Amino acid sequence: MPKPSSASTASFWPQTDPFSEYWIDAFQRAILFLDVLRQRGNSYFEQNARTAPNVLSFDAELVLDGRKLERPVNYGLARIIPPPGTTIDDSERPFIVFDPRAGQGPGIGGMKHDSEIGEALAAGHPCYFVGFLPNPVPGQTVEDVCRAEARFIEAVAARHPNSGRKPALIGNCQAGWQIMMACAIAPDRPGPILLAGSPLSYWAGVRGKAPMRYLGGLMGGTWLTSLAGDLGNGIFDGASLVTNFESMHPDNTYWRKAYNLYSKVDTEAPRFLEFEKWWGCPVVMNAEEMQYIADNLFVGNKLSTGQLRTSDGLRIDLRNIRSPIIVFCSWGEDITPPPQALDWILDLYEHEDEIISNGQTIVYTLNQSIGHLGIFVSGRVATKEHAEFVQCMDLIDLMPPGLYEAVITEAPQDQGNPELIQGRYLLALERRTLNDIRTLGCNDAEDDRRFATVARLSEINQGLYRSFVRPAVRAAVTPAMAETLRQMHPDRLRFSLFSDRNPFMADIGKLAESVRRDRHPVAQNNPLLAAERLASNWIETSLKLWGEARDSFVEQFFLTAYGSPLLQSLVGLNAEHGDLHRRIERDFAREAAANRAMAELESDIDRGGVVEAFVRALGYIVEPAGKVDERGFVALEEVGRMVPERRPGFARFKEILREQFLIMKLDQERAIEALPKLAKTAEDRRIVLESLKRLQAILQPKLTEEQQRRLAQVERLLAPPAVSPARREPAVAGE
Repeated sequence: MPKPSSASTASFWPQTDPFSEYWIDAFQRAILFLDVLRQRGNSYFEQNARTAPNVLSFDAELVLDGRKLERPVNYGLARIIPPPGTTIDDSERPFIVFDPRAGQGPGIGGMKHDSEIGEALAAGHPCYFVGFLPNPVPGQTVEDVCRAEARFIEAVAARHPNSGRKPALIGNCQAGWQIMMACAIAPDRPGPILLAGSPLSYWAGVRGKAPMRYLGGLMGGTWLTSLAGDLGNGIFDGASLVTNFESMHPDNTYWRKAYNLYSKVDTEAPRFLEFEKWWGCPVVMNAEEMQYIADNLFVGNKLSTGQLRTSDGLRIDLRNIRSPIIVFCSWGEDITPPPQALDWILDLYEHEDEIISNGQTIVYTLNQSIGHLGIFVSGRVATKEHAEFVQCMDLIDLMPPGLYEAVITEAPQDQGNPELIQGRYLLALERRTLNDIRTLGCNDAEDDRRFATVARLSEINQGLYRSFVRPAVRAAVTPAMAETLRQMHPDRLRFSLFSDRNPFMADIGKLAESVRRDRHPVAQNNPLLAAERLASNWIETSLKLWGEARDSFVEQFFLTAYGSPLLQSLVGLNAEHGDLHRRIERDFAREAAANRAMAELESDIDRGGVVEAFVRALGYIVEPAGKVDERGFVALEEVGRMVPERRPGFARFKEILREQFLIMKLDQERAIEALPKLAKTAEDRRIVLESLKRLQAILQPKLTEEQQRRLAQVERLLAPPAVSPARREPAVAGE
């Protein structure tokens, strides 16, 4: 039988008028839309049937299985296998990307080739991935996971002994605060730590934004988390966390995402299915894990204030971390807005000089528009911010202690020495103060009192629940009942209903194939299509306004209820408590160690060699600028190649930079006057001065008047002594 022509096939859908044209297209789009939902549902079952599902777009091999550790966990360390054509240098710094375990499925950190993993591989770095299985090991705790991650970092470092650089860590969302805890427990193992959209200060925020921080108060504390864990027979369903995320934007959850697929169903399906494959595969946690997170982080805010301790009594103090900490956040998201990502710094320190004396380097950068998932999923972000961080990680690692902002701009076309800039963008590190963090938004004393009231009320409600409700719930719930409740969760049910397991969807696949063979898209200027889009905009706007009104009501309820002096008194708070901003407590042992270190530095002012002299002189000259960009590091590398016999290894060079910076902070005038004692010989002084001149020639900066004065001072101090002509005695008469 001959194949029907396109003309004969199209005759089934008579083309008459715009009205018929629109309804034919609308019907076809509806069938294709249902078919995409059917494919999504089938993918949901396929993913859940896999032992280790993930959405990684890279091949990987397992290096270390967390289930085989002394304290087993459902995490594993995998080496990313470079794609064909990618060259990896094992002597470069290795990167480890940590996957967030916040309800959704595994693998989001490497879902696209334009990603954190992709940028690290493209730059020639060995790359590793820490992922997890859908089901936890029975009995595992948050502390167990943190200790496992510290073990993974150690394993990666051992695999690259010739790198000379400790592994760089990238923690996305929940994984960010988790690796911060791991690094506070084992501070000697990591290199620079990049936190992408990671909340560390859970009470912080700006009124009118970030309503999720009020959720604990709205529910009366964390007793509902306990109830959910008990109904799950000791298992907490991550689908509940997904529901919380989706409830923040009803316009997107209930309309825009679905309509975007329906309106562009001919082209949007692959992108939609790719994302839903991750979003629609929720994992589970041990109830104890989730309770720890809810009590100590979400409601208690105990991480940044040093109130958490390990099972063996070690306090988890973020000030222990010696590696540079890089915070990447955005004004375009409300899950981890900048105050929640950055105000932990204010919990740790009163003044930026305390950051310096503690030896910490903290760098932050602000994106103006990207959303929460875009921080670690968007290809546009990966090829800009993450690419710059990967390329400049050594520069950040060498930065002296202090607070900096990473400012990323497009490299000017007329920029001098463009060969020193890698890629399209230029990263500059500019010195900042804690007031710059405060201007981004932070709580006042009354807000802190309100959140402290929630924490107290949560403890009371938890006690009541555990004493009077939990025994009955646990007695009634069976494993089969708990599993049924999980499968009936709305965020799971919406996937399973639109799948081939539903008999009502049985013919959708065949019908969709028929539609694709005879597709009649409507003309873009069809008046009914314009009316459809107008109606869609109205629905989306209405849902958005409803969400904003709801958030405003929640905020006002929170401020009024938990600002009540009566409630505050009932939970044990009153005016005598004064300022409840809970900064981390002073550590006299730490302060004593810092004082001893400063005393040792004072004795080192007159000690050192040609490298110390060069670093001290360079720091003195560039200090007035208050910033450095990636060209400076490339130029330093060039100077190192010019004087290879004097060049220390990376780790030693980092120590020298830190020591000389702190010496300059201690007594700048004396430190500079001591330069001739460091560069003792004429040859040493020649090397220092020529290296400074070469560096200036490579960078070709326009020095400020103050910088020129400082350069002249260094040249004067290191100039060879003037040679006086030999004095000739007058001749004696008669000779």
